[in-house]
Amino acid sequence: MRTALELARAGVPVLPLRAGKVPFGNCPACAGSACGGRPNMLAAGPCRCERVCHAWAAATTDPTVIASPSWAWAWARAVAVAYHPGGAGYTVVDLDDRDAIEWARATLPPTRVVATTRGEHWIYRGATRSANHVRPGVDIKSRMAYARWLGPGTGHTAPVPSAVRALLDREKQETTRPPGGVDSSSGPQNTWTRAVATGCRHTERYVQTGLERGLDIVRSHTKTGAGSSAYGVAAFLAKQHTRCPGPCGLDALGEDIVSAAVTVGVPEPYARRAVRNGLHASA
Repeated sequence: MRTALELARAGVPVLPLRAGKVPFGNCPACAGSACGGRPNMLAAGPCRCERVCHAWAAATTDPTVIASPSWAWAWARAVAVAYHPGGAGYTVVDLDDRDAIEWARATLPPTRVVATTRGEHWIYRGATRSANHVRPGVDIKSRMAYARWLGPGTGHTAPVPSAVRALLDREKQETTRPPGGVDSSSGPQNTWTRAVATGCRHTERYVQTGLERGLDIVRSHTKTGAGSSAYGVAAFLAKQHTRCPGPCGLDALGEDIVSAAVTVGVPEPYARRAVRNGLHASA
């Protein structure tokens, strides 16, 4: 907590990490998007829950929140401090191995470097989109991600280079939904309701029951396999709606699946990609 408070005073949003270097999962009060948009990781900021839920979106610089009784139980069990790079105006290029480091040294401009367990964090000034696996051993962490605090590092912090933005643009193009997707899809929503599923032929109880069973499956994979389960659940739910005239609010269902996967440690960009691919698997 002392480290977190020091970072907060410097304007860096922080949160505790539990064993496995992952955030503390959503509490029961926030299950099923009960507290608003934050469980879906779509935006940071306050919600009706005071617990340390929602990973990067819960990161804060407010010392009264960081030292509050509702966060104290998490600090007592925490193994590390994390921060939200995008919230502090930074981008972290996470290099997982020696090959990735050699690539960065040959491709990216010098900047502040922090040593990690297996590689290095290269920190640049300026917030960007986050994405995992933009090339072998390289993740980009900024607006919708968190990074472990491992010290201030060494070197001068340079602006985000065009090479990093090019990697993000390429990743976005490769994961963009192809034409001819599922007809029963709708625009992104925070919560599934009949209002976003005006063309669905199923009852609300049928949809909610199937969703809750799927979320239970994803949450049961606390060690491994949650990402694959999220894909499978999304594909199964989408298949139930292939004969609906649409829209069926599948994207809203997908947000709940993403949230469930994140709570058991799946990186948010990976979970979102798996769910997106699952929703369009029957196309």
